[in-house]
Parts: sequence; C-alpha cells; structure tokens
Amino acid sequence: MIEWRKSSHSNTQGGDCVELADLGEAVGVRDSKNPDAGHLVIDRAALRALREAFQRA
Repeated sequence: MIEWRKSSHSNTQGGDCVELADLGEAVGVRDSKNPDAGHLVIDRAALRALREAFQRA
C-alpha cells in the first residue's frame, strides 16, 4: 500500500494541497482534494529540479 503525506509546500489555507508518496526510485504526486483522480510518477531528480525552479521564481 502506498503511504501518502501532505507536502510541506502545500497551501495551509486549504487551497493548493499536494500529497507525495515514496515509490522507491520515484515520487508519486497527487491532488489531496481529488485523490481518486490518479497520480503522477516523477523521477526524484526531476522533482528536485522542479522544486528548485519554483523557489527561484
């Protein structure tokens, strides 16, 4: 079973809520408000690069 946790980068006002799951070599990402809609599987290096790009913006 996949264990999901709310991202520390999620909005605390209940708006933009992202959940992450450790999938070994990759990370699962899904919308916590609509978990049944599926999830993305992202390589850890790609997720790190995406996070760094948003931090620079």
